[in-house]
Amino acid sequence: MSDLVRFKFYETALEANRDKQILAENDINSFIANEQLIQSDWLLSQAVGGIQLQVFEEDVEKAKQILQDYKDNEQYSLEVEYTISDPEFDFVCPKCGSNHIYQDEKLGGIFGISVLVLGLPVKIPANLYHCYYCGNEFKR
Repeated sequence: MSDLVRFKFYETALEANRDKQILAENDINSFIANEQLIQSDWLLSQAVGGIQLQVFEEDVEKAKQILQDYKDNEQYSLEVEYTISDPEFDFVCPKCGSNHIYQDEKLGGIFGISVLVLGLPVKIPANLYHCYYCGNEFKR
């Protein structure tokens, strides 16, 4: 039986568990070390080397390839599926053409002025939009 080796280090347990699940789906046994310790006292993270994903020695290269393939496919899926076909929705990001956008929920400048002048808050949303795909901020 081969030994466990430290394969990858993480700051959060969520990332470590995601990669552990990806490896499990590809028939590679892996184990997470220091997860409970760091979740109970995150200041110990530096002292113990973070949350560690461990795999058996003979699976290291295969595990690297599987996680790299996952990362590559994740980026590819974003490139392919950045626009939803909907002829009635023609509002798109001016930079990349994606319609995966959202309106900023922050209140506009009228809110603070209305409280001072009227004593009542007048909520007018800011007219700022963000693109999920390219991160562009723009006004309509």
